[in-house]
Amino acid sequence: MPLHKGDPKALGGYRIVDRLGSGGMGVVYLGRSRSGRDVAVKLVHAQYAEDGVFRARFRQEIEAVRKVSGAFTAPVVDADPEAPRPWMATQYVPGAALSARIRDTGPLKGAELRRLALGLVEALRDIHRAGVVHRDLKPANVLMAEDGPRVIDFGISRATENQTLTETGHAIGTPPFMSPEQFKDARSVGPASDVFSLGALLVFAATGRGPFDDESPYMTAYRVMHEEPSVDSVAEPLRAVLVRCLAKEAGERPGLEELGRELAGALPEPEEGDVATVTLRTPPGRAVPGEPARALRPGRGPRLLRWPVLASVAGVLAVALTGYFLFDPFQGSDATAEPDAAGAGPSSRWDPLPDSWKSWRTSVFGTAASGVKKPLGGGASGLGTTLSCAMGEGVLYCGGNGTLPVRVDGATGRLAWRAESLPSGVAREAYDSMVLGVHDGVLLVSQAVMNSANTDQTRTVVALDSATGKRLWSRPISEGDVTTALVGDLLMTPDGDRVTARDPRDGTVRWTATLPAGPTYGCEFYDVDGVPYAGCTDAGTPSRTVFYAVDPADGSTRKVSVPDGDAVYVGAVGGDLAFVMFTPRDTGSSAESAYAEVLLIDPGTGAVRKRKLAGGPRGEVALVGGVLCFASSAGQLVAHSPETGERLWQTSTTLQQPGTPVADERGQTVFTASASGRVAALGIETGTLLWESPARAEQVVGAGYSAGRVFLDQGALVVLTPDGTVFSLDPAHPARTPAAE
Repeated sequence: MPLHKGDPKALGGYRIVDRLGSGGMGVVYLGRSRSGRDVAVKLVHAQYAEDGVFRARFRQEIEAVRKVSGAFTAPVVDADPEAPRPWMATQYVPGAALSARIRDTGPLKGAELRRLALGLVEALRDIHRAGVVHRDLKPANVLMAEDGPRVIDFGISRATENQTLTETGHAIGTPPFMSPEQFKDARSVGPASDVFSLGALLVFAATGRGPFDDESPYMTAYRVMHEEPSVDSVAEPLRAVLVRCLAKEAGERPGLEELGRELAGALPEPEEGDVATVTLRTPPGRAVPGEPARALRPGRGPRLLRWPVLASVAGVLAVALTGYFLFDPFQGSDATAEPDAAGAGPSSRWDPLPDSWKSWRTSVFGTAASGVKKPLGGGASGLGTTLSCAMGEGVLYCGGNGTLPVRVDGATGRLAWRAESLPSGVAREAYDSMVLGVHDGVLLVSQAVMNSANTDQTRTVVALDSATGKRLWSRPISEGDVTTALVGDLLMTPDGDRVTARDPRDGTVRWTATLPAGPTYGCEFYDVDGVPYAGCTDAGTPSRTVFYAVDPADGSTRKVSVPDGDAVYVGAVGGDLAFVMFTPRDTGSSAESAYAEVLLIDPGTGAVRKRKLAGGPRGEVALVGGVLCFASSAGQLVAHSPETGERLWQTSTTLQQPGTPVADERGQTVFTASASGRVAALGIETGTLLWESPARAEQVVGAGYSAGRVFLDQGALVVLTPDGTVFSLDPAHPARTPAAE
């Protein structure tokens, strides 16, 4: 990556050549000694240099790595933990992480798996002989170098005799690869814990899945402590060896010498002509798959991230999880960006920011400049509030239950106005507003007011001047089978079993029509390449969905049948309507619904093309940049081709319950956000994790996929969290702290 203005020109005699990555705790540079040797230099951010605990952990990391000097680790070559900004230089290892290797080319097999397993046993042997326990052995911390694997990141390791930085109640590590004792009592963690992590890592390397994977880190932790590992996909005799590594009791796991012998017997010998160690060789001039050229994610320091405890498992994990998980800061903001298709640098990936844009952070429950200045009830909390927002004309407009419509300017974060649209004497709890969108300077809002007996609602569609918030017109709307929607230059409103199309500017009726679906269906409107479509679905068994192309001139319809089953419309692909079919989750299950296939339907002929979705992806789905992207509650993003159904890539993030994926205007980058306001950016073509931003919500509230939403404002991002926090983000510099408005 290019160097930034203000980056040092040299550190400790090493000339700084490039950036390798950056995160919440520091920056990693490519440095070069006077003799020409390349090193990876980790420089701590200035604000953490004043933190005594952080300095102690950084000093501990340096001491731990210095003790280890095996062939399968990246040694420290220089460091200054007492500098005004502490830094450490390690051997530069050009190679992708094991996690990227599995993501890009699939599980390891045969002799390649043998070389990885035995190389890691040797690495742990050297680490343990130095009196150090790694405590965070995972695929992201294993680099696939040309001459063998390298174990990196000793940021949370400790010497076996040193307990000073292990605090009661702190579960330190990465849940899918942590040992049971790391959850129960971090002070008891010893070398056997690394053996457990190695067993989990090798299951992942052999199958592409961990032995305790689940939808959330808390359920993963529960499985680690109480359930048997899922290893059925591992062939014998390797399976039996790995099951011993994954024993719940540390004393039942094999020692490294014994484990080395057993793995050597369980995995095939290298064939004649095979290279002697694990390699990830690439032709000259080509980058390692899944990584930019010369990119490295080297040894990293710790970052604390609090996960909100899920109610269903909070009681079970109260002892194990009353603290923090320690995660990877150098996977965070400003991380290495992949080049674009033309080979240009990362700066060309991002679109220009809006004029007069600045980084900002505010709340939809803040004080507005005009109109109703304070929110209903005078409160500023998003607890119990479901927000409805839309971006238009460089502005975010929001409403919600108990929430008056409010305008948040995209360039400054200023709350320009809060609409005076609530009838007098109505309590906050009786009011609900839903933002429909903006058309030609008019903001359309659907409002509902519950009567005092809590038995019936009065529903109204209200048009507001988008610049001032003043009411332009309003019309009552009746209960019906159609969801009120703004589609192009038509406002669709329910009228019993019919639909009425209105002019958004003045509310006049354009036409009224009856949808052939009948009154037993519920219908939503979609804009499909400029044509209004009504998607109507019944609640029968099996479920049935019918799409109607609606003529915007007179409301006449043309039917497009969808095969029976539970279907979700995701967009248009080459003129075809694209749906994904799913299997509803079992009642009472916390698992997400699995998507089974993608349908492409020609709206003219009704011809249907079906493609199986390999692996049954789960989570929130969107059609972004020409691919189907699924974001699971565990933070994993998976992309599939809508044309073939094949899986294109799979990438894990640290986001919990990320929201609907959103693509930039170029279709190069996909963004998603969690309830905490943590945002992840991935390259659409390869799934490369470009960066993860710090969490910025005031508090984590709500549940489900509506928790975090990302909106595009030209080249900037506007992010909304369920507590009402709204902030702007420059995707080229996601670590910059936004100023409070």
